[in-house]
Amino acid sequence: MRRQWCKVYKLDKRREILQDWARQQLEWPDASLTPASADASFRRYFRVQHSGDSYILMDAPPEQEDCAPFVQVSKLFLALGLHVPEILAWDVEQGFLLLSDLGSRLYLDELNEGNVDRLYGDALGALATLQSCGPVDSSLPAYDRKLLMFEMSLFKDWLLGTHLDISLDDKQQVQLQQSFERLADSALQQPRVCVHRDYHSRNLMVSAYHNPGILDYQDAVVGPMTYDLVSLLRDCYIGWPRRRVEAWALGYYELAEQTGILRPVEVDEQRFLHWFDWMGVQRHLKAAGIFARLNHRDGKPGYLDDIPRTLAYVEEVSSRYPELDALHSMTTQVLARL
Repeated sequence: MRRQWCKVYKLDKRREILQDWARQQLEWPDASLTPASADASFRRYFRVQHSGDSYILMDAPPEQEDCAPFVQVSKLFLALGLHVPEILAWDVEQGFLLLSDLGSRLYLDELNEGNVDRLYGDALGALATLQSCGPVDSSLPAYDRKLLMFEMSLFKDWLLGTHLDISLDDKQQVQLQQSFERLADSALQQPRVCVHRDYHSRNLMVSAYHNPGILDYQDAVVGPMTYDLVSLLRDCYIGWPRRRVEAWALGYYELAEQTGILRPVEVDEQRFLHWFDWMGVQRHLKAAGIFARLNHRDGKPGYLDDIPRTLAYVEEVSSRYPELDALHSMTTQVLARL
């Protein structure tokens, strides 16, 4: 109880300090903060408004969050013409950032049958800009085998082990590891592009101009071209029929050819969809593990509700590929336990 009280007190104190800092930066003596959004990390976001003007404040405790990647990637993405927040002020020692406000209309809340093609069309256009013009050099970390394998290990460690208390026998350990290796191989075969790494409906904002607004890109890397595509179209938070998803994916395949991201002589539609499917399996294994970790490590149980949809993608896709039979069987068993 005392530990929890201390945590709440510390957060409240940081909020007071952040508010004083915002008042100084904006020269608004009476500025007050209101919560702007929740976050799966230790970051918190607040909105401050005055006389029709609105700004976002990020609170990123330095001992838990490094703001430098956010600042770096913001500059990179703004230079590409993408609609991301402008950084108006930054206190590196305290972990405070003052940002322009992209509004509060999440894609997740706005998507419906009447507008999904238009909104996804805008998001795919922005993704094409990122992939055709974004950096692919050492200015961003590489999405390499080590990182891909670590992400999938979150499924085994946090969902199977910690959340469901499932112990794998030696045969199952080998089979799961082989599945992970195959998925990593597929990802590493793909053209390398700039990857947002969390490009989905909770990080895209509906904007009156230059849609979409793009958030939460501080973990950007250079890696597989289908990663952001499958994050968007096989979203952990909202689902669409398989045929429709594949039609959108193939539409992007054509756009990628036109913009030079892909060379059609090397990659046909069938191989592209294979990459897309298997990249989704890798991402959804990772996401399911993270959702379990958020509950057990960080005290955020709300993400547990998203695990069944996330693993249902894995179950469906793996059922269509004999090489993933063992993973399919394991995922089916896990879904029955949830």
